[in-house]
Amino acid sequence: MDEILEILEKNALVTPEEIAKMLKKKPEAIKEAIKKYEKEGIILKYKTVINKDLIKTEEPSVRALIEVNIAPQKDIGFDKIAERIYSFPEVTDCCLISGTYDLLVIVEGKNLQKVSQFVAEKLSCLENIRGIVTHFLLKKYKEDGVILKHREENKRIAISY
Repeated sequence: MDEILEILEKNALVTPEEIAKMLKKKPEAIKEAIKKYEKEGIILKYKTVINKDLIKTEEPSVRALIEVNIAPQKDIGFDKIAERIYSFPEVTDCCLISGTYDLLVIVEGKNLQKVSQFVAEKLSCLENIRGIVTHFLLKKYKEDGVILKHREENKRIAISY
């Protein structure tokens, strides 16, 4: 992978001027390369990793990892059904995988009932779905290569007399 892309993948806040210094190139050349990557669809978006557990006002959401077993369609394979699934707004990720199941779908909802409702009413009733296994995400320790720090529990020492 290109050095510019490697730098931006680790930290999207690095400026073209900083990248130019790191790579001993002119800032204009870096800016042009970045624009080219964006235009070609190589750079799709810039992302911030947020530790939602540390936001006090944040209403906790529920995420589920769903393994989907499908019957591929003739001459189309898995692509058409995958497209149908990833078009749902609840779906954050959708990947073709090897193993017992064909797709790994990550879904996010306001609560357990919303995610369960999505699985029951939208996903499981799709044509060519042969089986579904849902795993609810209980706690995140690491996301996109970043270790998420968790709130320290109040560890008060018991006093005895």
